[in-house]
Formats: sequence, structure tokens, C-alpha cells
Amino acid sequence: MSQEKTHLSIFEKYLAVWVIVCMAIGIFLSQNLPALGQAFDSWQIRGISVPIGVLLFFMMYPALLNVQTNELHKLMKNPKPILLTTISNWIVAPIVTAYLAKIFLVGYDQLIVAAILLGSSPCTAMVLVWGSLSEGNQEQNIINTSLNTITIIVLYVPVVSFLTGIQNIPIDRGLLVLSLSVFIGLPMIVGYISKKYLISNRGEDWFNDTYKPFMGNVSILALLTTLIVLFSMNGEVLLNNPDLMVKMSIPLLVGFVVVVGYNLVVTRLVGLAYPEAITAVIIGSSSHFEIAIATAISLYGLGSQAALGTTMGLFWEVPIMLGLVYLGKWLGSRGFWKSEKPTNPSLS
Repeated sequence: MSQEKTHLSIFEKYLAVWVIVCMAIGIFLSQNLPALGQAFDSWQIRGISVPIGVLLFFMMYPALLNVQTNELHKLMKNPKPILLTTISNWIVAPIVTAYLAKIFLVGYDQLIVAAILLGSSPCTAMVLVWGSLSEGNQEQNIINTSLNTITIIVLYVPVVSFLTGIQNIPIDRGLLVLSLSVFIGLPMIVGYISKKYLISNRGEDWFNDTYKPFMGNVSILALLTTLIVLFSMNGEVLLNNPDLMVKMSIPLLVGFVVVVGYNLVVTRLVGLAYPEAITAVIIGSSSHFEIAIATAISLYGLGSQAALGTTMGLFWEVPIMLGLVYLGKWLGSRGFWKSEKPTNPSLS
């Protein structure tokens, strides 16, 4: 498999800035056009806003075009880094996040749930960019992200249910299953069918070079629109309780430090080479903020603290993961892991 070089788009590189811009637009609309957010949230089926559901679908669908189930048979070729990543994604990160949320978010049940949703959803999209930037093992990256998509289907609901249950936080598990089906299951099925159809009719080059980038732009537009509507619904909450953003950020940032530190140490102790180690660290430390946001909106509504809380995962994800790419290349160039150091310690 070729190790294709990639780069961050303007949106990806400055995602935190875009979140701030969307926050400002949303708050402005909340004060001057409050009916907009209410209109988006009023048309519902089984508690899910139809317009927001469509936006969330187009947030998720492009990411699931990356799933390559035909690569999963290579799992046993080098299972160690993938096993370490799976343990981090489904045991370490969820437990660390839930524990920190319990400490720092006492009395804010929806924010605790938001943290648990973020900690229990391993990334399946942006890690492909981070892996390429860090000169990691992209074959391992594709196998692991495809595996993550499958394991989310199986483990997301049980893990979230368990971690909220032990903290005596009631959630609608039926709605949780419905959210998973709508925002992961359906896009996965549509992605699989459309991918096979388009490749057979237009060719793999057209699919990879034209269709996927186009849908990536659609995903960005859907995400930005969702954020604007979300913040328009939460304008009053933000203006009256700006400390909620800081409060939510504390366990998320501490959690990132703990989980990244764990993955750095473990990958060194087991003796992974740089390309496998940095890929395992990146995948094991990231979260699928899109499914967390979608689930929070489904469970509690567009104007909820939970929906607001999950956007902080989106806010911090890119600067932290970009910093991790720099850190990984710096550590790799100094022999922190085994041989096969990155050819360029900087981001080119």
C-alpha cells in the first residue's frame, strides 16, 4: 500500500477557529433570529430532528467511505499495534474520560454524558490525515480505522450505557441504539453500496480523486451548518453560563494528556518501531466527535448542555492532534521508539 503524502485543508488546519466563528454566528442568530434554531429542531421523528438528521448524515457519510473491509483480513499480519490501539480506544480512554468527568463535572449530568460520548467513540476519519502527516504506517491506519467502524457498531451502546449506568445517569438506551443505527449504520450501508457502484461505473481513480474530496467538502458544510444551528439554540446558555465551556474543557484536556501519555509509554515498552508506534498513539488518543455530537443531539436535543459539551471535543481535537503529530515526529527523530525514524521531523 502506498504511503501517500497529504496535507491539512484550510478547514482542518484551523478547525478551532471555525468553531469560534460558528459560535459567534450562532450566538448572534440566537439573539436576533431565535426562530431559526427552533424551526430546525421542531420537525422531529422519534425525537430526532429531521433537518439536523440530514446534516448529521452528511457529516458521517464521507468518513465511512474510508472503510475498507477487504483490509481486515490483514489484522493478524502485525496484530500487536492494533491490539494496543483497541485496548486504548475501548478500555483506557472511556474509563479515564468517565472518571475525570465524575471528578470535574459534578452536578452536570449532561456534560458528564457528553464527555462519555466523546471518550467512547474512536476516530475513523481524521486519523488518516494525522497518520500521513506523521509518516506513520498507513496500511495499519486503514485497517485500524476500518476495525474501529465495526467495533463502534458493536461496543458503542454497551460502553456508553455501562459508564452512564455506574454513575446513575439515566439515558434513553433505545434512542441511543436508534442514533447509532441512523448516524453510523445507515451511512455505512449507503457508503458501502455507493462506493461499490461508483467504482464499478466511474473507476477507483475518479472515486478517490473527485467524489471523495467533493463529499469531504459537503461534510464540512454540514458540520459548519450544524454548529451554527447548535450555537443558535445554545446562545442564551452560553451568554448566561460561559463557564460551562471552561468546565467541560478541563476533563477533556486532562484526559488527552493521560491517554496520550499512556499510549506513548505502552508503545515504547512493547518495542514498536516508529511508523507503527505513532499510528497506534494517534488512533488510540483521538475521538470521533461527529458521532458524539450526533448522539448528544439525539438524546437531549439541539439546545442541550450535552450537545454543547460535545462541541468542545471538536474544538480541542485538531490543535491537540496536530501537536501530537509534531511531538511524535520529534520523539521519533530522537530514538524514543525503535528504528525507522521519520524522514522529516517537521510538517512538510
